[in-house]
Amino acid sequence: MKKQVTLIPGDGIGPEVVESAKIVVDALNIGIEWEYAEAGQAAVEKYGEPVPETTIQSIKKNKIALKGPLTNLVGAGFPSPNVMLRKKLDLYANIRHARYFQGVRSFYPEVDLIIVRENIEDTYGGVEQKVGEDAAVALKFITRKGTERVVRKAFEYAFALGRRKLTVSVKANILKLTDGLFLKTAREIAKEYPEIEFDETIIDALCMKLVQKPEEYDVIVMPNVYGDLIADLAAGLVGGLGLGPGSNYGDEIAVFESVHGSAPKYAGLDKVNPTAMILSSALMLRHLHFKEAAENVENAVGEVIRENRTVTYDLGGSATTSEMAKAIIKKLK
Repeated sequence: MKKQVTLIPGDGIGPEVVESAKIVVDALNIGIEWEYAEAGQAAVEKYGEPVPETTIQSIKKNKIALKGPLTNLVGAGFPSPNVMLRKKLDLYANIRHARYFQGVRSFYPEVDLIIVRENIEDTYGGVEQKVGEDAAVALKFITRKGTERVVRKAFEYAFALGRRKLTVSVKANILKLTDGLFLKTAREIAKEYPEIEFDETIIDALCMKLVQKPEEYDVIVMPNVYGDLIADLAAGLVGGLGLGPGSNYGDEIAVFESVHGSAPKYAGLDKVNPTAMILSSALMLRHLHFKEAAENVENAVGEVIRENRTVTYDLGGSATTSEMAKAIIKKLK
């Protein structure tokens, strides 16, 4: 049975890493078909806006997309294209994995974390205003509905992957109304999942503990801003953003993406690490119930990194983007 997926190459290095993920998925020969769409700088040049309606309709039709990194056009009068996609498609949960691969230089070989972040609310709503000439305020917006669905998604995701523990992290000791609402709601939802251990910690303590004993954590859920920061911290524990897959979920739609940026200075050089994008495609395959194919891709990536022969410069090698992708294909079973 064929499955159509919206494919967004993105900006900068996006087309190169997206092509790497595409050829890996194509090599599995499992019936994935691609419908190309545009977003980001390329879309502005062609359509006059970073997220054209044709792209939104493609994703709504297919219910799933694989997306390259998008350039945030600062000063161009447009909001972040990533934020636009999340809001237009109501992608309320951002999920990022931070997993150690043998062969990567890291002080934390036991790390296998999942960071779940509310994706639409908090101060990332972008509601700001000046107060006089020398001050400004930003609105921190937390709702029960927004919290309920992201926390429930975190528990469901943890359960599906056989994870045993979920931690909620906020700053409710200071932000008693906003973060307090998030924490209170999480506690209520946790009662529906007695099979998963529930834990809570304030965000600053979490930062300290993640660099001391990250192996004590499994799945962590938090509001938008904290999740953005902690997800990057977690990626740093295991080798950097070049190894980090990510995904965005709504009730019916899922968009999968690498967590690194568009790195325009490397565009067209066939130089950057395609691992994050390829692992994001594995998350996509698991979402589509191609579990064996997803594990096949993840194991192939692990073998290539462990052998350390055909890897990109950031992993200590000299392989190009396309060479590393082809090496991963050769490891597929």
